[in-house]
Amino acid sequence: MTTTNARSPIEVPEDWRVEDRAGLGPFVTREVYRLADGTRREWSSRLQRKRHEHLRSGTPWWQPRSIGWWIALLFAIGSFLFAIGVVPAYASSVGGSADAMTFFAGSIFFTSAGYLQFVQAINAPTDAAGATHRGWRWIAWQPERIDWWACGVQSIGTLFFNLSTFAATRSALDAAQAHRLIWGPDMLGSIAFMIASSLAWFEVCHRWWAVIRHSLSWWIVAMNLGGSIAFLISAFAAYINPETGEIANIPVANLGTFIGAVGFFVGALLLVPEMRTDAASS
Repeated sequence: MTTTNARSPIEVPEDWRVEDRAGLGPFVTREVYRLADGTRREWSSRLQRKRHEHLRSGTPWWQPRSIGWWIALLFAIGSFLFAIGVVPAYASSVGGSADAMTFFAGSIFFTSAGYLQFVQAINAPTDAAGATHRGWRWIAWQPERIDWWACGVQSIGTLFFNLSTFAATRSALDAAQAHRLIWGPDMLGSIAFMIASSLAWFEVCHRWWAVIRHSLSWWIVAMNLGGSIAFLISAFAAYINPETGEIANIPVANLGTFIGAVGFFVGALLLVPEMRTDAASS
């Protein structure tokens, strides 16, 4: 386990003694405390922001009052639209303009989900017991938290995808404009997703590498990290020559987009049972 001398971004009672601490660089992602009565309590970053949602009884697949449920739904729809957009049969049946709009619509769902994820992070309880809140906020400055960076960087990445996919709906772009307005933002968005997914991976693993097969959270961040790698490969393959307008490798670009979208789609579906798992363990 990677240890760190950084302090956790939460408040704990003075009589709670830190027995173990893990994290990466300036971020603390997990702490274990020894309480005054001799019992132990564990805090982890991802669980802290997800465990405080009040789920209704019944199936976790219908929780419209939960922000986590909406995050899952919006990411799933956005991922589905990105995946279907590169399917040749779909693209040929709807035409180039409608296919381009499919990607743009998918990016809007991604942006909505990314922002809600950021809101979920900044409204997590501020103490290890999960009881203290500072009031509902729509934006906040919390650079000491790894999830603030992960969710924030991913949200910025979705905005780049908005720019790229919207530019792709315009048919009058020359080669230089397509390079600057389509490929450039696509590459920046893919890099942002790669950074965000890596931070989310570190948040769950508490180190550079870990295999935690029994953890739904681990499978979610693993699928998202794999999806981000595929998106990044797709962006490299989709390089648009600013002089000729030719795309470097269309088949690889489409395959990378499809695999990346499937990764995020599966990760989004797993967010739903993760809500019930975290609620049960809180």
